[in-house]
Amino acid sequence: MKKYILALLTFILVISCKTKTAVNAPISSNTPVSSNTEFFDKIKMKPDFQQVKINSRVNVETGSYIPTLDATIYLENGQKIWMNLVAVILNVGRGMATPEGIRGYEKWNKTYIESDFTYLNNLLNVNFIDYNSLQNLLLGRTFIPVNEKDFVLTRNAQGYNLSSTKNMKFENKGKISEYAVSLDYSVDFDLLKVILNEIKTGDQLEISYADYENFENMKMPKYVKIIIKGTKTSQIFMENTKFDSSRMDTPYSVPNNYTKTEIR
Repeated sequence: MKKYILALLTFILVISCKTKTAVNAPISSNTPVSSNTEFFDKIKMKPDFQQVKINSRVNVETGSYIPTLDATIYLENGQKIWMNLVAVILNVGRGMATPEGIRGYEKWNKTYIESDFTYLNNLLNVNFIDYNSLQNLLLGRTFIPVNEKDFVLTRNAQGYNLSSTKNMKFENKGKISEYAVSLDYSVDFDLLKVILNEIKTGDQLEISYADYENFENMKMPKYVKIIIKGTKTSQIFMENTKFDSSRMDTPYSVPNNYTKTEIR
């Protein structure tokens, strides 16, 4: 259970499922779109906020019992992502991500981590996550680089699909990984689903978003579902119950007598 609590402290920093009602009728099913400047401008638009606090209910399926967790997630745009986890009424852990890396501790086993983003990438079976992609992933925004010439865009009954026309390559610390990528968007350009298939290993990461809500200058997903398929399958479900733009304190310090988990 220990590694999954640590996974939550970093991954839910990342952080599922009703669908949003479309307001525009689709043109047709699976219609190729040769050029759509508005689409690419919309999906690449940077988030416009100073800070946001998210209250979430989190359920994890790993094959081992983990109780439902209440998470408070606080983001300062481009600077930090802070999270506190509570099971029933007991605080079970806390974590923080900055552009420099991630930190987190959990109280059940009295362990903590300090790492660059290698730990999080290993948990997700990918190698391209950094702070900006982590923030975008949490906010329901496109979190992988999208170059129009490397994808084919089609229109379908739900909205749009982007599929890679060649394997996307990411290099991290000398390791090169290749992925086949598919992204689904609503007619309003909300990100609905991302599927990444790692070519060599067959590992898959699937993230789904649903029921976007208007919040100040942007839209936020209420439901998030994350499926990690490798040697076994793990799933994380998040229900974001409240969004708030007020500033808050984000204390973080590892308690005494905790053991550091080494990153391999």
